Amino acid sequence: MSLKVTDLTKVFGDKIVVDNLSFQMDSPGVLGLIGTNGAGKTTTIRMILGIMSSDHGNATWNGKPITRETLPFGYMPEERGIYTKSKVLEQLVYFGTLRGMTKSDAKSSALCLMDRLGVTQYKDMYAEKLSKGNQQKIQLIATLVHDPELIVLDEPFSGLDPVNTEILNNLIDELVCEKKYIVMSSHQMSTVEDYCENLILLNGGKTLLQGNLRDIKASYGHTNLVMRCVEDISGLAESSGLQLIEKRADECEYKITGDEMAQLFLVKLIANNIYPLKYEIKEPSLHEIFIEKVGDVQ
Repeated sequence: MSLKVTDLTKVFGDKIVVDNLSFQMDSPGVLGLIGTNGAGKTTTIRMILGIMSSDHGNATWNGKPITRETLPFGYMPEERGIYTKSKVLEQLVYFGTLRGMTKSDAKSSALCLMDRLGVTQYKDMYAEKLSKGNQQKIQLIATLVHDPELIVLDEPFSGLDPVNTEILNNLIDELVCEKKYIVMSSHQMSTVEDYCENLILLNGGKTLLQGNLRDIKASYGHTNLVMRCVEDISGLAESSGLQLIEKRADECEYKITGDEMAQLFLVKLIANNIYPLKYEIKEPSLHEIFIEKVGDVQ
């Protein structure tokens, strides 16, 4: 199975919202579409699924245009759309029948997913009575009730508290184990970094960065140094050319040019009888890469 997007383009008036986007997803897993609000993520998703027409280019699944008939996809839009005046289980069964399921199969699938997400107790309640987080879970169940091959999640973590975020994390991990193809958009870099194997960074409709996340980070090398010391090392760090990125309660993170710079600074610390409690050299975070790439364009 394969999702292929070729030269996808969308223009509104004189503004190019998505500019010749191309990518291919040949194996199950999570592909992250990342970027700030207005980068073109939602428009891209809508064109891929045929909800919005493209001005140029196309998206195919196994070589065929994507429609509800050719591909049983599941789509959770950023603008949530459950029926607040309807009972939870009734509308989930309804959504399942819209995707060709029998009422019996739809009910069985919905109850199974409700159990996985811990919302079975709300099955006979009206959706408007649920918290925002639980409404979002119901929206996700509606997305998955028909067991789609391709799952598209537009800002799925928006508005979730830490507990529900962890529940969604676990479900996505399970879906990956079930060999699902997942396209997920987000402007929250830390959530994408946790489980996206591949990503596309959009800015102003253009692709700034694309590829395997591990390879992208490795290409930057070791650019960060995290240290914890009893002594104040700020003066030594500044005189050695280290740039402070973040100061936390008991440790500091610095920008470095590579391993050699980190090693030389460690030698300097020891020469001053300072022995770090923590000394970690690491690759940059996705957030830092994003800020750098967007800054280069601007």
